[in-house]
Order: sequence, then structure tokens, then C-alpha cells
Amino acid sequence: MIKRIEAGPRMSEASIHGGIVYLAGQVPEDTRNDIEGQTRQVLAAIDDLLAQAGSDKTRILRAQIFLADIDDFAGMNRAWDAWVVPGNAPARATVQARLADPEWKVEIVVTAAA
Repeated sequence: MIKRIEAGPRMSEASIHGGIVYLAGQVPEDTRNDIEGQTRQVLAAIDDLLAQAGSDKTRILRAQIFLADIDDFAGMNRAWDAWVVPGNAPARATVQARLADPEWKVEIVVTAAA
């Protein structure tokens, strides 16, 4: 059985199957923020979706981080390091990518255990 969270006509914000939670790419709501602020917003959205799925950030298996500008790597890491639970850091990849909205500085996709 597949459970979908915040399902819309184009996509769901999360899907759960076989004890695994798959989140859609999360992006900032307020693009006026710098990279740290945008990253904090995205991480808060991830926390919310994982809670809706019965999981949390300590159960993240993998994170994929897309930065519009790789020069924002250090700023994104400051927000990430303040958020991640010591001893529970997931496998992670960070790349520079052209994001769908030019005002987005960061998009994060996670997969977690339910």
C-alpha cells in the first residue's frame, strides 16, 4: 500500500511505501532570505513532512541538496549543521543545479525510514 501526503494534481509532498518515506524536493517559501534563511525554511518543511509521515530527522537515510550557486555551500552547511542531530547525519550529496525558480537558493530531497 502507498500512502501519499499533501497529494496534488501534479505531485505529492511525500509518499510512504514499504516503511520508507520519500519526500519531494522542498524549497523555501520566502525567497528574500539569504542561503542560511532559505535552508532553515526548507529544513523546517522537512521536519513537518517527516512528522506527518510518522518519522523524524534522526531517521533520514539520504539527503540530496541542490544549490543554485555552489558558493553558498558554506552558508547552507551552517544551517544544516545546526539542524542535523549529532550521530544521525544521513548519507548526503550536494550539487550545483539550475532550480525551477531563479529566486530559490536551495532545494532538498530526503528519503527516510518511517
